[in-house]
Amino acid sequence: MAQGAIKQKAKPAGGNAKKGSQPLKPRGSRQIAPKKQKLIQQKKLLKKHSGGLAALTEKQLAEKAGHLEILRGGKKDKKGEAKKN
Repeated sequence: MAQGAIKQKAKPAGGNAKKGSQPLKPRGSRQIAPKKQKLIQQKKLLKKHSGGLAALTEKQLAEKAGHLEILRGGKKDKKGEAKKN
């Protein structure tokens, strides 16, 4: 033949491995971060105060449910502190 043999196409390495055979995990809702400076500052402030609010709520719950050993800051902890002092 005057023009030579036809070139064979190169096969990709790896064979027939299926990509993404594992089912995707369900993803939660996404939240878009604020872009404007004023909104960013508001979000920081909200995060700071909501964290303190959650801690205060947990502390109050622990005081009211002092008989539970799971929560700290209840009656048992106060009695232990009184004995130490």
